[in-house]
Amino acid sequence: MNVVALSGGFGGAKFVRALVETLGGEHVTAVVNVGDDLDFLGLRVSPDLDGVLYALAGVADEQRGWGRAAETWNALDTVSRLGALDWFKLGDRDLGLHVVRTNALRSGEPLSAFTLRAARAFGVDATILPATDDDLRTFVITPAGTFSFQEWYVARGHRDDVEGVDVRGEARPGPGVSDAFGAADMLLIGPSNPYVSVGPILAVPEIRAAIVDRRVPCVAVSPLVGGRAVKGPADRMLAHLAGGTTPAHVASVYAGLIDALVVDEGDDVSQLHVQPIVTQTLMDDKESRRRVAEAALSVPV
Repeated sequence: MNVVALSGGFGGAKFVRALVETLGGEHVTAVVNVGDDLDFLGLRVSPDLDGVLYALAGVADEQRGWGRAAETWNALDTVSRLGALDWFKLGDRDLGLHVVRTNALRSGEPLSAFTLRAARAFGVDATILPATDDDLRTFVITPAGTFSFQEWYVARGHRDDVEGVDVRGEARPGPGVSDAFGAADMLLIGPSNPYVSVGPILAVPEIRAAIVDRRVPCVAVSPLVGGRAVKGPADRMLAHLAGGTTPAHVASVYAGLIDALVVDEGDDVSQLHVQPIVTQTLMDDKESRRRVAEAALSVPV
């Protein structure tokens, strides 16, 4: 079985890892959010692409939920001492990837080509594709103003309530994305924030159209457990923008796109209008990751 998984954030990366552990990397293509990308200290940073890369390479920091394990911060300490911006935390191990990516992009190499090259260098056999090579950026509208995603999420600690999400840029699918959709036996949406992690992927018109016109099942995994986000502000955003934090509210963001929703056994599925797949959705170890992957894959193709 070949699957395409839309991924963003920590939960999405964990889910892609679960799929690779279950199906094998040669059967998994991750189409990853690039709306969070930013230029910081002159470097191009792609947090969600890097999150998937690090998770599949086995070098992710599972405790922090971002970046690399066993990280050090010597370069950032120097940045701070020199009085430059240091609100976005670039670790020493992480820094090398950003330096090489930035040089590659300045030399004319597309983000998609660099990402495939980086995956090979890290020994990853799954296919990691940016949703687009075009400029696509997520902005968050709050009572305090409109901020780029990372400014709102990291610099401001995502403390501002979200009144809307503005994904800017005219984008086409990156190389390989349309072919992956055409070859997939199942489409999957990871347990990522529906608005700021998955939403920017779906903002690419041809990607949304491919899901609407699909010939195969599409299954999403809820990012909530007991109505609460495992990590990040997805529950607050759903409460404000969708009116609640039940599985039905999660599914409403994907109206017309999904056939089933994987939900935690502690959540109420009574108002859900797509097929519920109930399991324990926390992914704390290999066994629990496999349980969630198998639940998502249980819909007949």
